[in-house]
Parts: sequence; structure tokens; C-alpha cells
Amino acid sequence: MHSSPIHSKQVPEGSNAVFSIVIPTWNNLEYLQLCVKSIRKNSSLKHQIILHINEGKDGTLPWAISQPDISFTYSSNNIGICYAVNSAAALANTNYIVFLNDDMYLCPEWDLHLVREIQKIGHDHFFLSGTAIEPNSNNNCFISANFGSTPKDFDEYGLLSNYNKLKGSDWLGATWPPNIVHRKLWEAVGGYSTEFSPGMYSDPDFSMKLWQAGVRYFKGVSESRAYHFGSVSTKKIKRNKGHYQFLSKWGISASTFTKYYLKRGLPFDGQLVEPRLSLSVKLKNAWKRLALVTAPVSAQL
Repeated sequence: MHSSPIHSKQVPEGSNAVFSIVIPTWNNLEYLQLCVKSIRKNSSLKHQIILHINEGKDGTLPWAISQPDISFTYSSNNIGICYAVNSAAALANTNYIVFLNDDMYLCPEWDLHLVREIQKIGHDHFFLSGTAIEPNSNNNCFISANFGSTPKDFDEYGLLSNYNKLKGSDWLGATWPPNIVHRKLWEAVGGYSTEFSPGMYSDPDFSMKLWQAGVRYFKGVSESRAYHFGSVSTKKIKRNKGHYQFLSKWGISASTFTKYYLKRGLPFDGQLVEPRLSLSVKLKNAWKRLALVTAPVSAQL
């Protein structure tokens, strides 16, 4: 739980906004300004920008107040990713909610590729991710290319000259930001689960909630790209033991879910189906549940 009152400012939006872009931020003003700059500069369509400002002691709050196109919610204490995202999403007034980290820079036409994918799908029962470009990444869901590690050494010109030349392909198992979901699905599953505060493992938990709601179209869209400096805020927090929480809540490990259900990182080949887990995988998860039950409570916190 959190004890900080949440305040908000909502700017009037025209009727032509396509996405509501939700960005939680925690004293990362340089990154946030670069992120918002990329939305304004590189979007093909008009979107609603909504922040949740945790603390804002670095000048984020007065900067946000001065921006005529930014709505925000605000808490004087850090309330974590889950409460922050949910608070900001409550101000959404479009049909689609995009969750974006404040240390991301969106590449040109990022939104156009998502709109085209949504139109191709033809229904709203989906979960899509853009594809992050990260320095020195070995994750199949990301593209590895180094254009800087901070706003000070960010090679914006190099990124904009090369982002669409980097090799990548669509992948299965959308989970991480930047991601997009229809607002009716967001509301149906209750947004991000606050029991995972400050936020570790809340991403696979959200995907599992969508899976339980019948969603089977989980796709990472390669052409929708964003540069990601890399978990700037999560390096500052005391992490919750989300792997225990996920296992306790769903009865399987997060790794089992992402590997066998979402098939995360494999080449996209269409809608997913309910997996048939092998006996060894079932026994492994049973052992993990038993270990969780017998572990000291302090080890699970």
C-alpha cells in the first residue's frame, strides 16, 4: 500500500488523439524530457501524453505544469510502477493505452506501425509491444545497438539515421514497454496488480491476466522501435520478490509462463494456443510451489 495522496492535472484533449501514452517517472527529468521530445518529434499521429510523477524533486513537477500538452497525476512519495501506471491511466480518454518507460526514446513512425498492426488484426483482443533497441542486449525480444547510455552521450543523429536499418523481426510474447492494449481490456483486468509494488514481475503478471481473459494474440512488432537506455528507475528501488509473488498467485513460475505460454522471443507465427506442459515441467513447478510453502516468510518479502 502507499500513503501519499495522488493529485492530478488534465489538459483538454481534442477528439483526434489516437493513443493515451502513460509514462511513470521518478526524478528522471533529463530522460523524461528526451522521451516526451521523441513523442512530439517522431509520432505520425496525435496522442494524449499522461505522466505519473513520483516525488518530482528534480524539477519534474514544475516542468510538467508548464507543458500545455501534458496531463499528469502526482504523488509526493514514490508509490511504485503499479500504482503510478494505474493512476495515470485513469486519465486516458482514447481507446488505446500505451505504457512507456521514461528512459525510452521513440523512433519515427513507431505509432504508425502499431496502428497498421491493429487494423490488420481486426479485433481488440490483443497485446502488442514495440521493439526496444538497447546497448549490448542479448535478449531475442530486443535489438542490440549502442547509441549512448545517458541523455548526455545520446547519439540521436546516429539512431535516427540507422534505427530502420537494424536487423529485427516480429516476435512472440509481448510483455515489456512500450506496449499497447485496448482500454476495455485494461479495465477488464484491472490494470497493473498493485500487490507487485514497487513493480518487479508486474509485467508478466499483466500478460497473465490478459491470458486469463482469453487474449492469445501477443506480438512484438519489430518495425515499431524505441531506444531504451535501460531500467534507470529500477536500479534505485528496493525490489519486491516478484518471482515468489507470481508463483504464489498463478501456481506456475513466471519463467514457465513466458517460455511455454507466451513463447516470448520466438519468431512470431500467429495466435498462441494453450500449451501442453511436459511432466518434468509440471514436477518442477510443483517442487517450486512446495519450496515456497516451506520457505520462511522473510525470504518471500
